[in-house]
Amino acid sequence: MQTAEGLPIHHEVFDGNVAETKTLLSAIETVTQRLKVRCVVLVADRGLFSLDNLEALSAVRVEGRSLEFILAVLGRRYGEFDDLLKAFHQRHCQDADCEAYGEMGWQGHRLIVAHRPEVAKFQTTARDQKVEALQAGARQWFEKLDNQNAGRRYHGRKLSGPGVTARFYKAVTDAHLGHILKVDLSAETFNYVLDQRAPDRARMMDGKLLLVTKLADHKPEQIVERYRAQAVIERGFRVLKSDIEIAPVYHRLPDRIRAHALICFLFLVLYRVLRMRLKASDHKLSPTRALEIARKIQFHQVLLHCRETASGLTKWKPEQCDLFEVTGLPAPAASRL
Repeated sequence: MQTAEGLPIHHEVFDGNVAETKTLLSAIETVTQRLKVRCVVLVADRGLFSLDNLEALSAVRVEGRSLEFILAVLGRRYGEFDDLLKAFHQRHCQDADCEAYGEMGWQGHRLIVAHRPEVAKFQTTARDQKVEALQAGARQWFEKLDNQNAGRRYHGRKLSGPGVTARFYKAVTDAHLGHILKVDLSAETFNYVLDQRAPDRARMMDGKLLLVTKLADHKPEQIVERYRAQAVIERGFRVLKSDIEIAPVYHRLPDRIRAHALICFLFLVLYRVLRMRLKASDHKLSPTRALEIARKIQFHQVLLHCRETASGLTKWKPEQCDLFEVTGLPAPAASRL
């Protein structure tokens, strides 16, 4: 649990078989009791969204009030959004040169839509290039199979229809384009179909952020802004997974697992404080880069005949001196080690 500025204030370890909605309820109760928070707005990404979770969260009450939430929806997964978004897309998105916002009703809640034309253009172009590359590869396979059937020989193994189909299917699956290029795995000959409606539907979803919310007194722009503020929190999770390496956990006993989580939590606190100090001084260094610079400061001891003959720190570089001065931390000295 973190503040809006990204400073960790609480953590809790749950069993791996506990549903997300139950862990959320426990975390919300902790916030309201320990921090005396009266109003809680749950903001979650697409990973939490499902119709079952939506129904469960709608029934939650905090301090006698319904839990307010902002949940991101994976619109490509639900076909019912096609009709909902069609009019909005045609009216506000096709010729947009800046971000567009819209609102409609869905499942008894407010559905907020934000469209970024630059993101949509990038996603559309990248997908079209992948589709074209796969189709170009398929045309080469078709030509090779036809030439082989006509008697032409190639180096290596003889191609077969099922073998080419399997290879093309894997390429389509790896590109996550199975909804556009339909490969017939049961056919004896290599064959696929381009679903003409799928690209149009994908273009309509490109660049769009769909949010379901119970907030009644916020404008669409404000709801989108509150949702995007979670990027600070997500950055903390990325740090836990990358720089701190909280997982995998090579412990079996519950107490050791909790101790491992506590050490990672304390490291995240220090990481965030370092980031806040660098930001306050308008320094260009990232916390990761700052730690790399500090890690190069080493203390050496030389032992001869079981007796210490010399010790000292490595020679400081200007960037290391600047780092400690900016962050307000005492510089390491050999006398204190």
